[in-house]
Amino acid sequence: MSIFPDFDRLTPLTGFGRAAQSTSYLYRPTHVEQIAELFREAATRGLSVALRGAGRSYGDAALNAGQIVLDLQRMNRVLAWDPATGVITVEPGVTIEQLWKYTLEDGWWPPVVPGTMFPTLGGCLGMNIHGKNNYHTGPIGEHVLACEALLPTGELVRCAPGERPDLFYSLISSAGLLGVFTSITLQLKRIYSGDLAVEAWAAPSLQDMLADIDRCREADYIVGWVDGTTGGAHLGRGQIHRARYLAPGEDAHPAHSLSLAYQDLPDTLFGLIPKAIIWRFMPLGLNRLGMRFANLGKYLISRTLSHHHLYRQGLVAFNFLLDYVPRWQHGYRHGLIQYQTFIPQAQAADVYRAQLAEAQGRGFATFVNVLKRHRPDRFLFSHAVDGYSLAIDFKVPGSRSGRTDLYAMTQRLNEIALEAGGRFYFAKDSTLTPAAAARYLGPDTLTRFAALKARCDPGGLLQTELYRRVLAPALNGGAPTAPAAAALRLPERAAVPEAGPGSNGQGR
Repeated sequence: MSIFPDFDRLTPLTGFGRAAQSTSYLYRPTHVEQIAELFREAATRGLSVALRGAGRSYGDAALNAGQIVLDLQRMNRVLAWDPATGVITVEPGVTIEQLWKYTLEDGWWPPVVPGTMFPTLGGCLGMNIHGKNNYHTGPIGEHVLACEALLPTGELVRCAPGERPDLFYSLISSAGLLGVFTSITLQLKRIYSGDLAVEAWAAPSLQDMLADIDRCREADYIVGWVDGTTGGAHLGRGQIHRARYLAPGEDAHPAHSLSLAYQDLPDTLFGLIPKAIIWRFMPLGLNRLGMRFANLGKYLISRTLSHHHLYRQGLVAFNFLLDYVPRWQHGYRHGLIQYQTFIPQAQAADVYRAQLAEAQGRGFATFVNVLKRHRPDRFLFSHAVDGYSLAIDFKVPGSRSGRTDLYAMTQRLNEIALEAGGRFYFAKDSTLTPAAAARYLGPDTLTRFAALKARCDPGGLLQTELYRRVLAPALNGGAPTAPAAAALRLPERAAVPEAGPGSNGQGR
């Protein structure tokens, strides 16, 4: 192998929210053997390795300043597909988009999808993503029949719910800190139409919205949009969408709705405005006044023109709302954080009212607020509860004092959630402290993770900035190395480790 690490591979990377950023040595393996070789070389050089799929985690979960990052997007082959049973085996770099496009015309759909189609399946399993159907379908890990993973020790392991279950339920959800998935076998959902039957209606308050969502859990999907700009009795008002799959024979033209052309999202808004340029104009409305008017307009339309509106909508259009406007996250000049808490059912109304009021009181506009219903699962770093989640987008201020204020507010929001038995989600996190993580994960989970880390990665090869910021100090009972969360500060230039004797810094 040539000089390692290769200085030509130094690459600036960001989280999806664009506020967390660092420079790393980026490698793009195409085969398992290359990953094993990179593991050996990194261990010899005393470097750590982070795993990265499409980089869709909002914060620092796929960053590794001054160290090695393995981008797995080139490992994107479909290894086996059975259209009779809906069982597919893929490499970890296959994206949700590749998956549905490969199987849709055969009448199969991914059983769990996030709000965007661009994450890789390896990343989805690492974070154990959930969708708008979590309350009865669970996270994606519950639909994995088997997987193979390469551990930093060099061992290639196969696991399934009934085969090495301790590894199965830990590798899935472990944020890429125990091993790298090399193949994933997934059971897909049989469908008979590319359309969903959708109903939309307005809810005048947060309490009404929670009650409506809880009553509608027979639906295949349910999700709420929450207006975070109002106060008083109308705090948390918004709109609910529920949807169900169509039964056999209900769609008169299933071949048409199951075609890829039918599912494509349009490139223009109202058939006139190219969506590719919309993000450039978003800063004009990303302020308290602009968002107040936008939320008011959306609520009034949902209350009048679309109240209990029944219609059919394509699977792609319904599920992947985050993909409607390309590069929308670039509309946030200094980046954004998505703040998401998972709260038990009995406490959800009080917690979310308190969190929205806290944000309003501190002058932070909440730009997008999404409410979902959940149920618990048995995975290692489970974020789910028998209750709800509320995801809130906050604009990161440009000034250091503004970022400090935002960080301080999120610590108060964390405390409100923790007091109610709430949980958090590493794919979204930018603000957790080691103490907060230890408090919601609990000593049993941390002890289990420490034992698994010692078993699968005894040299501590797999690390990320999230790991060093939150988990490693939590395991050691210590404090974070930096006083502010990575996503709320502009990092200093990362130190570049030595590349070895005789290096001229030119790589290959």
